[in-house]
Amino acid sequence: MASALATSTKLDDLRNMTVVVADTGDIEAVRRLKPQDCTTNPTLLLKAVETPAYATLVDEALAWGAKQSAGGAGLAEAVCDRLAVNFGAELAGIVPGRVSTEVDADLSFDTAATIAKARALIAAYDARGIGRERILIKVAATWEGIRAAEQLQREGIDCNLTLLFSLTQAVACADAGAFLISPFVGRILDWHVKAGGGPYSGETDPGVVSVRNIYTYYKSHGIKTVVMGASFRNTGEIEALAGCDRLTIGPALLDQLAAEPGPLPRKLDPAHVAETPARLELDEKRFRFLMNEDAMATEKLSEGIRSFVKDLKALRTLVAKRLDA
Repeated sequence: MASALATSTKLDDLRNMTVVVADTGDIEAVRRLKPQDCTTNPTLLLKAVETPAYATLVDEALAWGAKQSAGGAGLAEAVCDRLAVNFGAELAGIVPGRVSTEVDADLSFDTAATIAKARALIAAYDARGIGRERILIKVAATWEGIRAAEQLQREGIDCNLTLLFSLTQAVACADAGAFLISPFVGRILDWHVKAGGGPYSGETDPGVVSVRNIYTYYKSHGIKTVVMGASFRNTGEIEALAGCDRLTIGPALLDQLAAEPGPLPRKLDPAHVAETPARLELDEKRFRFLMNEDAMATEKLSEGIRSFVKDLKALRTLVAKRLDA
């Protein structure tokens, strides 16, 4: 009897047209799913720290902290930075591509402090023999964060602009020469559903439409900044963005795609993009005005920063308690 032919899964097909990135701090999931790149954030890191499997990484950071002469909030912050680099270094040893490490969300409106923190993170990776070409520094796409990224890119430190919800933010990031942007999909959907919109399909999902518009704008204007869709609520959103430069996806949705047989048709192609409006000219006043006009983008950006700050504070509190134990 002839053996059944192996069929590709939707995840297999997606990998053939899009760089698949794991959106997780779960090291074992990264080993299992074998993504090209990996991204983390304070929320994911907090979850990982509370997982016994990663006690070695946590204990190393705490032991380092115990040897430092400084104390108080500054020490907890330094230990959290070391912990982030511990996880990032571990992930860099698994994935062949890049690892994104996030600058503290409470620095989202401080250009100089964001630059200083990014330089310190890159130096910490370098001390472990991990070159900057393996790291992306994640920065919130505020005006101040974008200005920080502009300077960091000049220094050869590649940035991932996150918490991005609008074409206005995307254009400002491109103008700054950002290496990569992470336009959010699911959080845009959340806002519209809460506002009474829907029901939506993968094709009509407002988050999908937003990323498609950004992708079209970038490709039609020859912009090199990488578009990496993020924050997915279901596989329908992912399938509707098949062909995007990169997609960062949580383990549960990656598992769903791996369990579904193909084919997965390509929806985005840099060789076939629609006409787009003329290039948008932005300065700070224009940026802030357009963001103010976009209630969804303004609200979700603020909410995202607050959420990351909350989890960052929880992580620092947890670290401080363990240092005092």
